[in-house]
Amino acid sequence: MKKQNKVITITSSKGGVGKTIFLLNLAGIMSKLDKKVLIVDCDFLGGAISLNLNTTCNKTVFNISDDMFGNNYETYKNYVTPYLPSIDIVGSCKDPRDSIKIDVDNVLAFINEAKNDYDVVLIDTTHGLNVNNIKILDKSDIVLYMLTNDLMDIKNSKNYLDIVANTDISNFKIILNNSRDINLNYFSNYEIKKTINKNIDYTLDKTLYIKNITSFLLEGEIFTLNKSLTFKEKRDFYKMQAMALDLLKEE
Repeated sequence: MKKQNKVITITSSKGGVGKTIFLLNLAGIMSKLDKKVLIVDCDFLGGAISLNLNTTCNKTVFNISDDMFGNNYETYKNYVTPYLPSIDIVGSCKDPRDSIKIDVDNVLAFINEAKNDYDVVLIDTTHGLNVNNIKILDKSDIVLYMLTNDLMDIKNSKNYLDIVANTDISNFKIILNNSRDINLNYFSNYEIKKTINKNIDYTLDKTLYIKNITSFLLEGEIFTLNKSLTFKEKRDFYKMQAMALDLLKEE
């Protein structure tokens, strides 16, 4: 029986908003829900999935595109790297110079094949709008757009979302990340919603802020799978779990 799979992409208008860390934590939550997850790093120039997981990917998105171009591609299974029994990853380019050689249509063809063996495919992107991102967003079942309580980020988000509104891309979900920098508290949720002219679907609270985040990254940890990491408030974990369940059932 074919899996009821989902392709979920996370993006933003600027870097440093915490989207990659969030994607990894979302993967952890979904694996706890007994879902098989594939993470694909489509930040071709500066992807950090394999770095954050302290994992070496022998094959990357560049190899996928290059092998398809050269008719050497056989099966998606040759390009995934196991991280856990329930989580596989495909890393970004090892050499940033290879990023310009990638045909995103080839990567999307790989995802279209691979998704049949996974409950969910999570795609990380670079920030901003470019041709590659637009193609990825267009082929995604759900797009998670992340922003922070930062004046420039909110301004950029308004412009970004205004442009997207004039395309065929739909099923956008807005995530306000208040855990990225707990000192950013300039605007209320109402003011942000009014500015970007979109509802905020999910909020990551300040209680999710992790002071020693670098030490976990160096160990290649997904926080939501680390038993030694206790949430300051139990509701934080259940809130993220509810978000994951909501995304999985979203049509």
